[in-house]
Amino acid sequence: MSGQRRRTRQGFGIETLDEMLGGGLVPGTLTVVAGATGVGKTQLGLRWAHEGLRAEGRRGVLCDLTSRGDSQNHSSYALDHFGWTLSPYPADANLNLPSVWDFSRPLGDWFHPFHRTGRRVTRHDLEYDEWHAWKTDLARVLRKSVEFFYANFVRGSRRVVVDGIEPTDRMSDSIQFEFFEYLYHQVLRKEDDWAARELFREHYRANEPHVMAHRYDHSSIGCLYLYTTPHVLLDDLMNQPIGEGDVFSNANTIILMGRTRQDGKMGRALYVAKHRGSACSDAIVPYRITDLGLEFDPTA
Repeated sequence: MSGQRRRTRQGFGIETLDEMLGGGLVPGTLTVVAGATGVGKTQLGLRWAHEGLRAEGRRGVLCDLTSRGDSQNHSSYALDHFGWTLSPYPADANLNLPSVWDFSRPLGDWFHPFHRTGRRVTRHDLEYDEWHAWKTDLARVLRKSVEFFYANFVRGSRRVVVDGIEPTDRMSDSIQFEFFEYLYHQVLRKEDDWAARELFREHYRANEPHVMAHRYDHSSIGCLYLYTTPHVLLDDLMNQPIGEGDVFSNANTIILMGRTRQDGKMGRALYVAKHRGSACSDAIVPYRITDLGLEFDPTA
């Protein structure tokens, strides 16, 4: 059984890291990658999504929840590191549900649902009217998000990267986290026919023959959640709780990335804080950010 689980792991294609994780991430589970801005979370997430092309025959998809523009440089990282041209999914377009079954139509792999650029996304940062404007936006994009993920899953994508999450004292006050909770519980962890019901609703019966003809196993879909922390040093991340709520309690794996200080020099290192139900390394492994992404010392 253990050999079978090892063969189905969703690896990063980085030998050092995959060995630390007992072969990679467990499909059908949630992984949180936590660290401060600039520590390399986005590069690591894109690497894992790109590895889906080799492992499953199709790259993963990216959901960017930032409200401050593309500060994560997703497009340039994907193109420079992997020759991958990210294609936006039109979040503002009217739903055209039959197009889900038009497999000849190009389908975007980058979804950016919120476009209030420069605006914060937590309750205590907003006036009453602004908060409710955000809530209106959220209601508008939730169904569109189901269309994006479902259409990609029936086409073979099995990896989801969620980026752009801003830190907040209370996740229940965050529009971004409310969106993610819906995505995780109502789409990613739902059986495929129930996800289709969430999408098609009153039109489900008319679409049911297509749904049954394009089944997928929801337990094969992994999710990488990139969480920005206020802590910069890896030691601080390791010594203090990094958050509360369902996203951390539901996480099968937690990977910490942070800055290190040694011999008067600053560096970066990674530590696997949690990898439930699997062997994993206890090592703190240094890495560098290069023009080609994250680079680990193979002797570490």
